Amino acid sequence: MTFALDHVVINTLFDMDRAGGLMAQLGFTLTPRGYHSLGSINHLVMFEHDYLELVGLPSGTDVLRKDVLESPRGLNGLVFQASDIDACQRTLRDSRLAMLEPQSFSRPVTIDGVERLARFRTVRTAPELFEAGRVYYCQHFTPELVWHRPWMSHPNGVRGLSELVIATSNLETDVPRYAKAAQVSPEQRDDNWTITLPHGFRLTLISPARYRERYGDQCVVADGRQSFFGAIVFDSPDLAHVHDLASFIPDLRVGASEASLALLIPLLNTLLEFRESR
Repeated sequence: MTFALDHVVINTLFDMDRAGGLMAQLGFTLTPRGYHSLGSINHLVMFEHDYLELVGLPSGTDVLRKDVLESPRGLNGLVFQASDIDACQRTLRDSRLAMLEPQSFSRPVTIDGVERLARFRTVRTAPELFEAGRVYYCQHFTPELVWHRPWMSHPNGVRGLSELVIATSNLETDVPRYAKAAQVSPEQRDDNWTITLPHGFRLTLISPARYRERYGDQCVVADGRQSFFGAIVFDSPDLAHVHDLASFIPDLRVGASEASLALLIPLLNTLLEFRESR
């Protein structure tokens, strides 16, 4: 069984206010701020099958989510969907992936004036397996409180997530590990490796040299990491509109080709690529 994408995470640390405002100005609809029982805060950018999560930490409290606090700023999490976390953990351990113990958590959600509790159970791969970021699995007990239709359309026209670009100096190790994590065989195209998930979402693993060749001045700061999440790619029908919306960002670095627009967001050390698909 191949695991589908659940969501991709950008760690904002203590800059959630600025990060959320920036993403809204880029034309994304954000869910209201959520407060996890684990000690983190979030906003979501929802799509039909998956979503982008901005996760961060609240100020004025000592209850801070440890895995977020100890993770670098920027693209930091790859999360797969799971219908049964215990069965998921067994499957992955049978594939010889070291797994942590599951944890359960929740956050209040208000829809149409009624507050309810969105509940989740997750399990994470051992942190040492994936230097690029946290790789884990999420079981949604209340998906109707996450995939709420009014949150799923965006003024910038973006229709979904299509690709996560992973730059790594350790392709020989990382490719089979990500393949095991997704439970799907990788495909090699030239010196790139692609792992295709349900609904067409792709993990693309490339060398740092190929990453620089693809993005040039738009590359994120690796901070000495040998593997890192280099870009998240959106399915976007209107690149010109996205470009106009992005004009407010100071120190914005833009790369463009005939079919894509890459924006490096310095505040988040995150590369957003908008790829045209009609």
